[in-house]
Amino acid sequence: MTDSTSNALAVYRLLPRMGEFRTLLLGSSLRKLIRWQITGSEADMPTSFTGSWDGNPGWRRSEFPSGYPGAPVLSRRVAGLLEAELSDSGPFVPVVTEPAEPALPGDGGGDGSDDYVLQVVEPVVDCLDTRRSSKPKRTTGEITKAHFRPEALPAGLAAFRIPEYRGGVYWNGWAVDRLAELLGDDLERRLVWSEDPAATPHPAPWGF
Repeated sequence: MTDSTSNALAVYRLLPRMGEFRTLLLGSSLRKLIRWQITGSEADMPTSFTGSWDGNPGWRRSEFPSGYPGAPVLSRRVAGLLEAELSDSGPFVPVVTEPAEPALPGDGGGDGSDDYVLQVVEPVVDCLDTRRSSKPKRTTGEITKAHFRPEALPAGLAAFRIPEYRGGVYWNGWAVDRLAELLGDDLERRLVWSEDPAATPHPAPWGF
């Protein structure tokens, strides 16, 4: 994996790190998001999500709890600290957990029912080098091997999507660095592409 603090452009997929953390299941709420990602219609834009916590009830809730490719969820603490950097990529939509659970020590207070937001990543940018990339999978649209055109990459955005895979959120390296500073062990970073020829992309970036 490359060091994204270098000058080389780099693109990542993010997901919760495996460990003694609780993760979030979005259930039927995820279908609303996928429909909007496909249609792009303002009428389909989700305004709220519901979720349920998975894992040992005694574990701490992750501050990046969603592993769904197109559904990045952040704690309100992290979203608030990075709002200026992330806001150009799309709005934060509240996630309500059902049933509400008491917050555990280290969870930041609150009753746990509305302490998280999902960032609905809006920008769809035509920046994939389709000749050098693998074809999208028929069932999911995932692109296992992606090459981006550096001159077309939206490097100023924290996160973006591409026309060939509208259901996946890609993160630019500088934003990954900022998130990693705050999330620490909660976050797993998988390199998708780098303009540094010495960097090795993850062999299965969209897998679990």
